[in-house]
Amino acid sequence: MENNTTGNAGIVLVSEVYPDNIVVLPLENRPVFPGLALPLSFVNREIVKSVLYSIEKNNAFIGVSYIKTTNSTDFFKSEKHKTGTLLKILKVINKSDDNIQFFAQAITRFYYRKELTRQAITHWQVEFEYDEKQPVSNELKAYTLAIINSVKQLIKLNPMFQEQMKLALSQVGMEKPGLLMDLVASFLTADGDKLQPLVEAVDLFKRSDLLLKLLREEIELNELQQHIEKQIEEKISTQQREFFLREQLKIIKQELGLEKDDKTSEIEVIEKKIKKLVLTDEVAKTIEEELNKLRTLENGSAEYQVSRTYLNWLTDLPWGVFSDDNYDLAKARKILDEQHYGLNDVKQRILEFVSTIVKRRKVSGSIICLVGPPGVGKTSIGKSIADALGRQFFRFSVGGMRDEAEIKGHRRTYIGAMPGKLIQCLKRTGVSNPVIMLDEIDKIGASYQGDPASALLEVLDPEQNSDFLDHYIDVRFDLSNILFVTTANQLDTIPQPLLDRMEIIKLSGYILKEKVEIAKRFLIPKQRKEHGLKANEIQITDTALVQIVDGYSREAGVRSLENQIKKIMRMTTLLQAENGNSRINVSQNNLKDFLGHPIFTTEGLYKKSIPGVTLGLAWTAMGGATLYIEAQGIKGRSPGLKQTGQLGSVMQESAEIAYSYIQSILPDDNFEFFKNHLVHLHVPAGATPKDGPSAGVTMALAIYSLAINQPIKKGLAMTGELTLTGKVLPIGGVREKTIAARRVKVFELIFPDENKKDFEELPDFLKEGITAHFVSYFDEVIKIAFAK
Repeated sequence: MENNTTGNAGIVLVSEVYPDNIVVLPLENRPVFPGLALPLSFVNREIVKSVLYSIEKNNAFIGVSYIKTTNSTDFFKSEKHKTGTLLKILKVINKSDDNIQFFAQAITRFYYRKELTRQAITHWQVEFEYDEKQPVSNELKAYTLAIINSVKQLIKLNPMFQEQMKLALSQVGMEKPGLLMDLVASFLTADGDKLQPLVEAVDLFKRSDLLLKLLREEIELNELQQHIEKQIEEKISTQQREFFLREQLKIIKQELGLEKDDKTSEIEVIEKKIKKLVLTDEVAKTIEEELNKLRTLENGSAEYQVSRTYLNWLTDLPWGVFSDDNYDLAKARKILDEQHYGLNDVKQRILEFVSTIVKRRKVSGSIICLVGPPGVGKTSIGKSIADALGRQFFRFSVGGMRDEAEIKGHRRTYIGAMPGKLIQCLKRTGVSNPVIMLDEIDKIGASYQGDPASALLEVLDPEQNSDFLDHYIDVRFDLSNILFVTTANQLDTIPQPLLDRMEIIKLSGYILKEKVEIAKRFLIPKQRKEHGLKANEIQITDTALVQIVDGYSREAGVRSLENQIKKIMRMTTLLQAENGNSRINVSQNNLKDFLGHPIFTTEGLYKKSIPGVTLGLAWTAMGGATLYIEAQGIKGRSPGLKQTGQLGSVMQESAEIAYSYIQSILPDDNFEFFKNHLVHLHVPAGATPKDGPSAGVTMALAIYSLAINQPIKKGLAMTGELTLTGKVLPIGGVREKTIAARRVKVFELIFPDENKKDFEELPDFLKEGITAHFVSYFDEVIKIAFAK
């Protein structure tokens, strides 16, 4: 349903007898006041039927009343107010089955008495009330004058009311105050709920009070609206004025040659960059094409922004810009020695690379891959290489990288496209020959978005990277002057084609002596500075450092050692804050107060030799390690071999080979042991997965020792792969395993004979005090293990 009480309204006077039984239509938006002629529109089949009935049967008289509650299913049956307005339908403008528009005159108020039904149409029996019945007193005239003054004030604030109000005031005088009030009320913009009390107010004094309140609200609303509009206009005027002035100033400066527009300025900046670069023909041609394109585009267009960004990337790259290399090998060696203690073999390999660069005056083409456990200094060595060469250094991690675009960039057709990491690092370093470190290359991923490892094949191939093509830049850049350094914890997860392109340098880890020296030279001064302590405020003795390394941080690197030193520094600052201690001395006696009880004690588990227990040497991604192997016979069970300790498939096979081989070599009197016992082989630390072939000799010796019921000599550790015929095969990780043995103070070791050359290549400080036996067959192991 829609009713419309706006339009060309006029005052029409009607004088005839009104029926007291009328059809009453519901009004949704606002009530209708007597004295006004206005168009109305309804969309409802029942209302159309009722209007036509009233025209035909009720002399075109019909009532309207503002609704109280809307009936959502049938609007015609909505609950209406008891007071409404009688209308005289003057003309039907438009009509259909469910829509009707008519022009009507509002005559007077009526009041509901009761409801009737005639010819299936609901009627109201009503009673009429006329304003003329009340005399016009001086007080009422005063109210009327107040209303007229408020109307004049409203006209000044809102000219929209001017014509309508002037018409009403000119046609109705002071002698008809009720009609004047109704006409003024009909022009107000108040809600229907506020206007309905005016319809119900028969008493003119009451109606005057209500109308004056509504007029006051209308005036205040218009004053607020005018104030807001004035503020907006002032703001817009100021902004427009400033804009016009700036534009005029810009044009004046351009005319005088003092300033250029944004596009011209940007193009000039790009052209200045180009003059400082040594461009290839391909790059120069591409930049010129993009500049010509940029000149034809509008500043605000999206294509302009894309083209400008592309040109900025092209001109920000260091085409033909190189840093001067340091060709002084003595200085390079000094830098490496100052920044790293130990690692002499690693430094030697690095200096070999540097010397080749010095000789050829360019990168030789090899890619360095630093492999070792966490915390051994791989990343810091890469930074030292850059310092030794006098080059810029840039590091980014490829660990977990799954998108090829991270390496080769996105195509410019994508929103938010960017070059790859390599082009980004060239922009940041500002030279074409930096040292770039690709960290954690063994942890690179792959997904549906591409394989970054495959993308690195081009980057790390000396035969291809001279013409590297980034998808975003789309012109070739020479990467052959870059020295690439990669780091990894292990080589197993690096794709073989990628591994073939790299020169492997292994960092096995540090022994106790080296860790103590590193702590004294680097870690303690660094942490003392980071915690705001002076040298005379904290003192850690050498014996305490030895205890920290041996009991709290036995890993191959020094990261855990640094964490322990941090704990000591934090405890020192706390003691100073709470107790006012000016100097803290950390010794072997009070070390537990700072770090608690030692963490590592398991490798010293056995105080004396026991039959069936041997000590093996193992290699892990964390460095070398020692592990006990225990064998125990269970009498009365079915003969056989039981294995525990979370052993991998290769290690289980080694155990089975060892079990079979020992059975084959034992004499008959000892062989009875296997007929009457189940051999249970266990490797402690069962929560840790273990695998690899190098424990074969250790397992076999544990079973042999159990079978003959004799313990092996104390302080002996071993490693080697065993075959079914007793042949001892070579293993890897000799350096790491030697370091692990020294760490637990085991100085007599058994290695496969073919690993003798690996042991001899170890630095003297690692071999010092070590008695190494090299065996080819297991019977040699037996002689060494049970020698008196």
